[in-house]
Amino acid sequence: MRANDSATATATIAVSTPDPAGQGTRTTARPQTPAPAATPARGALAGRGALLAVLGVAAFSLTFPGTAWALEGMGPWTVVMLRSVLAAVVAGGALAVFRVRLPERRHWAGIAVVAGGVVLGFPLLTTLALETSTTSHAAVVVGLLPLTTAACSAVRTGVRPSRTFWIASLVGAAVVIGFAVQQSGGAPGRSDLLLFAALLVCAAGYTEGGRLARHMPGWQVIGWALVLVLPVTVAGAALALSTEPLQLTVHSVGGLLWLAFGSQFLGLVVWYRGMAAIGIHKASQLQLAQPLLTLVWSVLLLGERLPPAAPAAALAVLACIAVTQRTRG
Repeated sequence: MRANDSATATATIAVSTPDPAGQGTRTTARPQTPAPAATPARGALAGRGALLAVLGVAAFSLTFPGTAWALEGMGPWTVVMLRSVLAAVVAGGALAVFRVRLPERRHWAGIAVVAGGVVLGFPLLTTLALETSTTSHAAVVVGLLPLTTAACSAVRTGVRPSRTFWIASLVGAAVVIGFAVQQSGGAPGRSDLLLFAALLVCAAGYTEGGRLARHMPGWQVIGWALVLVLPVTVAGAALALSTEPLQLTVHSVGGLLWLAFGSQFLGLVVWYRGMAAIGIHKASQLQLAQPLLTLVWSVLLLGERLPPAAPAAALAVLACIAVTQRTRG
């Protein structure tokens, strides 16, 4: 077989050795171990993982505008509980249709962290914050989530990104913080405290979800998390509906449906798959673009005014993202 017929073909080299019969030297052929072949499949997998993570970021960028729409006709507890119940119905139905087996016992603790972080904690804390905060302000504060997630991942999984990665991440976070301070006048309030708490619980949920997505499909990770807290969310939804005002409008219903099926389920499905493919720390840095996308949506969907510093912040953040995606480790 010719060498160019296969990537695994063995090459030969000519080697001169002394002839024991005293007739000079003789030439023999020895096999040469081929150099490791390039693995384009790995590059394709990384590209696909980055694309999935980007789709997740795009879905998450609509979360705050969707929440603002939902709050136009519902109370905060109603929004949080109903979005989880609706998403759990879809996720539970999918798990039943495909006859997915229960996760192994060792995975349930991680699933509980996902449920507490991204199913209950982050939605509740950010929804309460949006009662007194604009979506644009909340978006830039939550822009610290990539750095928080990377730090949580380093502690939880033992992955140690390079120094260049951390420098680019810190610069991106500094841009986001500076933008937030400039917009808020440097005076953090109750909504900011709620948002900072949301950062911590969401980072933990993202880290555990990304880790679990290496053992089971991403949709099953969020699916089991939604099902796990379904008894709590059903009871909470019933209580909230009996105590909070409810006005069904196009905005409130549309916002709730997006939160349930876009942000809470589909967004997390592609996000966790992307994290499993390219790594938690690299995927998390793609979220540096999320606050800037949310700013665009807040202008287009809510009529909020785009801050003048947003374009410059966008370019700086995108540059930091490019650096983090090129670093190794």
